Amino acid sequence: MEGTVEEETTTSLTSSDITDADLRHRIATLASDEFEGRAPATTAGIAASQWIADEMQRIGLEPGNGDSYFQPVSLLEVTLDTANSSFDIAHNGESLGFTMPEDVVYWTKRADDEVAIEDTELVFVGYGVVAPEYGWNDYEGIDARGKTVVMLVNDPGYGDPETGLFNGNAMTYYGRWTYKYEEAARQGADGVIVIHQTAPASYGWNVVSGSWTGSQLDLAREPGEGTFAGVESWITEDAARQLFELSGLDFDALTAAAAQPGFQAVEMTGLTASGTLRNSTRTMDSRNVAGVVRGTERPDEFVIYTAHWDHLGIRFGVGEDGIFNGAVDNATGTAAILEIGESFAANPPERSVMFLAVTAEESGLLGSAYYGVNPIEPLSQTVGGINIDAILPMGRSRDVVVVGHGASELEEILTEEAAGQDRYIVPDPNPEAGYFYRSDHISLAKQGVPMLYADGGFDLRDGGTEAGEAVGADYRANRYHAPGDEYSADWNMEGMVEDAQLFYNVGNRLANSEDWPNWYEGNEFRALRDAQRSE
Repeated sequence: MEGTVEEETTTSLTSSDITDADLRHRIATLASDEFEGRAPATTAGIAASQWIADEMQRIGLEPGNGDSYFQPVSLLEVTLDTANSSFDIAHNGESLGFTMPEDVVYWTKRADDEVAIEDTELVFVGYGVVAPEYGWNDYEGIDARGKTVVMLVNDPGYGDPETGLFNGNAMTYYGRWTYKYEEAARQGADGVIVIHQTAPASYGWNVVSGSWTGSQLDLAREPGEGTFAGVESWITEDAARQLFELSGLDFDALTAAAAQPGFQAVEMTGLTASGTLRNSTRTMDSRNVAGVVRGTERPDEFVIYTAHWDHLGIRFGVGEDGIFNGAVDNATGTAAILEIGESFAANPPERSVMFLAVTAEESGLLGSAYYGVNPIEPLSQTVGGINIDAILPMGRSRDVVVVGHGASELEEILTEEAAGQDRYIVPDPNPEAGYFYRSDHISLAKQGVPMLYADGGFDLRDGGTEAGEAVGADYRANRYHAPGDEYSADWNMEGMVEDAQLFYNVGNRLANSEDWPNWYEGNEFRALRDAQRSE
């Protein structure tokens, strides 16, 4: 293969066992300055993906996409010309003067040099949710075409857990901002405004203003492919309260009403939104990396492991060298699926197993989203999968955290295999944050495939929860999405080795069975899977 990164002599020491030394080597390599933070479409990022493919070949994985280890993914970069763009909300024709990014952040996903909306009426649509399985339709009785819809973040279950609807305080996919923009576009809205509130969003306005300004990446699409509102945006809660007051509405009362069954959308009388967005665009090429161990009995049935190989690249002026190495996020997960793949290659199971290292996760789960709609193997024949993202280097834990707990029958296998390690399962301690919808497994879940997203917990065998939570807090404060996320030879790898072994055990059990685990009844993806399996 072209562009092969010369292997270090230490790679000859990797074995089919899941070991401290193997994981260290792979993490240290992926997180090295050589790959410059693995930005998805840079020369160094492409070199990192080549190293992963070379490693897959070396350990005995077959090419996952025909005779290639690569699935090309074309990305579109859209950069808003803020100096020559505007998005304005007016009351009775008088501009309210909201500024970017203090009051509002806006952009478009349309691949056009200029996108404009003019005097679109504002309508408050509650949480902006259409969920037939919950008997819920925030758009019922209104025609959103040509309007700008205004909505709350999260979902009605968060707004009022006592109703017993949705998943209570735990966010469903309907609570994710990605869904809200998608649904508004399906309804024909010209503009979309999501109201930011720190508690239901689980992050502050600084995250919004930092994440949705500057260049934005999306999947490159053919002309006419994809449906997007003209303008997507966030506004602060203070700005939203001003809008409600001007239109004679009670923000707190309507927020409470939006969480109750039978909520009806409300016109925001006198308010209109207009905008002209001017953009520069360019396409860039990246790629997913896929390797396969073929099943001995049922090679057309697949278990899948996913992890994203990309990180944030170089940001000059930040840190000593500007390199965001992404050692924990996500050299650890990529190293783990390679380690697990080497174990499977030495002892192939009855079903096939795919190891998919995806690109552009940090840009919005784009590589996995591409695979979800362009699967190499039929999703109806994909039994289920395990996603590995950002394993913290710390000691062995007594617990295993299941993100999105209560989603699928895969958790039953995980529970039994964890018990074999004398461990117990705990739900994500912050379910309202919707972490289940923030990593690559969701791209396959949205297509119906049952996916498991778990990680080692914080109840450490040496130091208990106090020690474990201290490690997590230190990482979030000092290294997460920062140049300090670097590999260190001082890392305690015991927990990571045990977690990787657990994830191997779960996948191995599934790959050597005839079971087809499903989503639990009531899960938002259950109907998709039932339909998929009936084809």
